[in-house]
Amino acid sequence: MGSFSTPLSGLTAAQDQLQSVSNNLANIDTDGYKDQTLTFSDIFSQTGATNGSGDPLQTGYGVAVSSTDSNFTEGSLNATGTSSNMALSGNGFFVTQSLTGLPDYTRAGDFTTNSAGQLITPSGELLLGYPAVGGIVNPAAALQPLQVGSANSPAVASTSMSLTANLDSSGAPASSSLAVYDSLGSAHVLTVSYTMGAAPGTWNYNVSIPSADLTGGTGTSTTVGSGTMNFSSSGVLISTQATGAATTSLPSAGIALTIPPTGMTFSDGAGALTGATATAPFNWSLVDGSGNPTITQTATASSTSATSTNGFASGTLSTYTVQPDGTIEGTFTSGNTLALGQVAVASFANVQGLVSTGNNNYQPTAASGSAVIGVAGTGGRGTVVGGSVEESNVDIATEFAKLIVAQQAYSANAKSVTTFNQVSQATIAMLQ
Repeated sequence: MGSFSTPLSGLTAAQDQLQSVSNNLANIDTDGYKDQTLTFSDIFSQTGATNGSGDPLQTGYGVAVSSTDSNFTEGSLNATGTSSNMALSGNGFFVTQSLTGLPDYTRAGDFTTNSAGQLITPSGELLLGYPAVGGIVNPAAALQPLQVGSANSPAVASTSMSLTANLDSSGAPASSSLAVYDSLGSAHVLTVSYTMGAAPGTWNYNVSIPSADLTGGTGTSTTVGSGTMNFSSSGVLISTQATGAATTSLPSAGIALTIPPTGMTFSDGAGALTGATATAPFNWSLVDGSGNPTITQTATASSTSATSTNGFASGTLSTYTVQPDGTIEGTFTSGNTLALGQVAVASFANVQGLVSTGNNNYQPTAASGSAVIGVAGTGGRGTVVGGSVEESNVDIATEFAKLIVAQQAYSANAKSVTTFNQVSQATIAMLQ
């Protein structure tokens, strides 16, 4: 009898709902999983019959699943403390490369590293992003697997230095020292000696390097720069004068040093420490970022509170972190920090058009539109949270409520089947 098809469609729909709910509950601990909900639509006869008023006469023939909708709202972010883990806060998907070489898209950021030091998903897919060369990310380059293992940072020759120090106005001699690096990464300790001059508020400075670091060096140390510093009555550095040069008022570019001195070379064979150009001198900066002098003269004991240089020895990767824009910054044993690459993020015009392919992956369809890939935090894409993963957004209370409704719907439709069966049996009995 045709009447059986109506409750049978209800049984099928309820079974599909139970399957959907059970799948959501099964994935309640799956990182990046998105809750799915079935949408149903009714089925009516397409007869053209009408009543006397011209109203259509239609009979309901049951129910069918019209769509499966995924809830792409953000799940809770769980801080794992694992450097390779990432979560997206906001819209977008990570881009991975499947074992067949084709791209996949996922919200699950529980990445690890393989034996080659590449970031991978638990199923072995490679995380893709923009490469970095010499610590500079190239967002115009083609996507490639991101590498975070056993990277090395090259030595960076120092071109400038800065000291934050105070000189005792009583005139006691003082000194500061710091290490600078040549192009091979060898450290050379510069020592700055201060002695009070004859005039009030005037100090003589002398910058030296160990003679053993130089080819042809004699004695214990070799001078690479000297001159005077002039302070105001309130102890503020107002001008400097290098030996043989004119007085320079602050704020200025600083004090020029020639390291190593003209006619000498470093004993390790490295070239000179230079400034912005090959012929520019090494610069001793005397002001901070706000233009305030970094050396003062007060009635307190002489001290050096901070030193810095822009050079580094060579080093190996020790740790790395992921920034909100997806940049992976590596910290090396030399203390240098360089970008290792940048995670790419994909967005879609219609995320409901994506098709789930398993392993937390999605693939675009004609309904979703093609992936638009770019940098996190731009074009409506979310930001990357390093050391975290996005948890499943399944709500257990909601799923249990849907489970009860689906169970009751199945029971009700089963009762309808039983009733139709009783009616058919009664009809058959009338014919006997």
